[in-house]
Formats: sequence, C-alpha cells, structure tokens
Amino acid sequence: MTTPLWRNREFNLLWSSQSLSDLGSAIAQLAVPLLVLERTGSPVKAGAVGTTALVVKLAVRLPAGVLADRIDRRRALLTCDVVRLIAFLLLATAIAAGRADLATVIVVAVIDAFCTAMFNTIELASIRSIVPPAQLPSAVARNEARSYGTSLAGPPLGGLLFGVTPFLPFLGNALSYLVSFAGIALIRRPLQAERDERPPGHAAALAEGLRFVFGNPFLRAVLIIAAPLNFALNGAIFTIIVTLQRHGVQPAVIGLTETIVGVGGLAGAFVAPALQRWLPFARLIRVICWAAAGVLVASSWLTASIAAAVPVALAVFLGPSCNAALFGYQAAITPDHLQGRVLSVILLAAMSTSAAAPVLAGVFVITWGSARTILVFAASVAVAALTATLAAGIRTMRPLEEAATP
Repeated sequence: MTTPLWRNREFNLLWSSQSLSDLGSAIAQLAVPLLVLERTGSPVKAGAVGTTALVVKLAVRLPAGVLADRIDRRRALLTCDVVRLIAFLLLATAIAAGRADLATVIVVAVIDAFCTAMFNTIELASIRSIVPPAQLPSAVARNEARSYGTSLAGPPLGGLLFGVTPFLPFLGNALSYLVSFAGIALIRRPLQAERDERPPGHAAALAEGLRFVFGNPFLRAVLIIAAPLNFALNGAIFTIIVTLQRHGVQPAVIGLTETIVGVGGLAGAFVAPALQRWLPFARLIRVICWAAAGVLVASSWLTASIAAAVPVALAVFLGPSCNAALFGYQAAITPDHLQGRVLSVILLAAMSTSAAAPVLAGVFVITWGSARTILVFAASVAVAALTATLAAGIRTMRPLEEAATP
C-alpha cells in the first residue's frame, strides 16, 4: 500500500523547509528595491537590479538542468543554500554598518539569482526520487500552493521588517536558507537514481535533453501549452495594473489586483487534487485551457475597474490543476537521469515568454487599448487550448502507473 503524501517524511521535509525558504525569498524580493530606492533614490536603478537578476536566472536555466543530471543533487542543493546564506548574512551586515552600496546589492542579487535557478531546477528534478508516480501531480499541486502562499505573505512581511530596520528582511532570508539546509540534510532517501554510465560532456548532455524533449509528443505539447499560458496570464495582470493606473485608481486599490489573483491561485492549488480525481488528465487539461481563454475574454470587458482581476483570478485558479497534470505526468515519463534537462527546457520556454509579457502588454495597450490587449492574451491561451485538444501527446496520455518510466 502506498504511503499517503502527507505521511511521506522525505517530501514533507523538502516541502516544509522550502516553504520557509520561499517565504524568505519573497521577503527579500520586496526589500531589495526598497533598499536601492532608499540608498540611491533612483527607480531606474531599483528596476535594473531586478532585471539583472531575471536575466541571470534565464541564462543559468539550461546549464542548471545539465548539472542536475550530472552531479550529486543533495550536495548541490546544500551548496546553493550555504552560498546564499553567506551572501545575505554579508549583505545584512553591510546594511547594518551603513556600507551597502549599489554594487554590493547587485553582487548579492546575482549570486542569489544564480543559486536559486540552480536550486529550483535540482529540487524539481529530485521530487521523482522521493514521491511515487501516482502522487506526483499531488506533489506538484502542493508546491503550487507553497508558491502562491509565500508570494502572498512575503511582500507585506518584507515591508514590515524593512520599516523596523532595513537589514532585518535580509537577515530573515539568510535564516530561511539555514532552515532549507537543515531540511535537505535530514532527507535520508537518495535524490537521484543510481547511474551506471559515465555522464556525457556538458554540450552532449544538453543536446541529449533537447532531443528527448522535442522527440517526445507529450513534452512538445507541454512547451506549446505552458509558454502561451504563462505569457497570457502575466500579460493580462500587467495590462490591468497599467489600465487602472491610467484611470487614476489609488495605488492601494491597484495592489489588490495581485492579491485577488494570488488568492485565486492559492485556492486553485488546494482544489487541484480533487479536479485530478474527477477528470482524466487529457480532458482536464483541455477543459482548463478553454475555460482560461473564456474568462480572459470576459476580463476584456472590465478593464477599467478592479473587477477585471476577478476573471483573471479564475484563470489563475485553474492554473495549478493544469500544472499538476502536465508536470506530474512529465516527471513520471522522464527517466531520472534526464529530469533536470527536460525541466530546464520547459521552464526556460515558460519563463522567457512570461518575462516578455509586461513589455509587450505596455506596447499593446498604447497601440490598441486595454480591451484589445486582453483579447490578444486570450488568443494566446486559445493556442494552448487548441494544442491540448489536437496534440497526439495529450490525447494519448495514459494512467500514471502505466506511463511511468522505471
């Protein structure tokens, strides 16, 4: 009899320690631009630090996937935590001593972005080693809940701690990496399968991962589904925020937009396991994609008010169920020695389109207006829905126990 996920010691150690680590990261994510603004008074410099970190994460994603499949995953995770812990302790000390200049903040932000991209890829690649195939979608859904929960709680807590004294958010983040280190060190089970063959060189390993992704009908479909969905949801949220600002809505009210959307995602993560039991994966993915396209069309009629966030929140509500089905199935069908590379390719595609969405949304709003911009993003989701409907890789999805690779 399979042990229930909530009694899986290894997964719960990983999940709980990373919940606190993610909370620390969300706290620091708000505190970094506040610190730069306080020290330089320049919004451009504050934005540049965030952009630099994002570029580093994108650049590291594919190499992180290769390393996740070549090196000892536990040791790599522990190393990332130690490096981030030291970096943020030094930053907190520099702030307390009044010596934290812009260069110091940028260096720490780059180190954190590099290690976080590595850590997240390796962590996701490790889940298959500690969770049975049938429970992988539920594990992904729990991770989705973790992500939405910490993103909701972190920024207010970061602002509160920064208001007490500027070094506190960064000290808190450093301590969260200490908790992460302890949680991973306590995991007994190996985080990867035994490897009999010597791994290929980095370039050959990356090529092997790309061949596997583009040679698998299901994984090709995931690329075409995940990228438009991420692009559309991030673009729609940004469009609503820009539109409300142009209509003179108070900043506090505009801030509710992301809160409403975040609550939708958190609720969706809790409902995801039930949806997975009610509908077969292929049908569930199709229903979610078409429903998301429909609610974005509804949002295009409401762009001048905060009510536009409600349909977007409904689309985000469906997101965790879709991610749980897609990434749970991906983890089951991908051999352990390819997990990191496959994940890195999919995540790079999703992150790249998501990063481009705000810039394109701004251009579209100026050119076509808010309503038409939302419809453009709805059309992007329709591409994902058509793929989910027509792609052979989705239509032929089998039960996880049958599909899972040994």
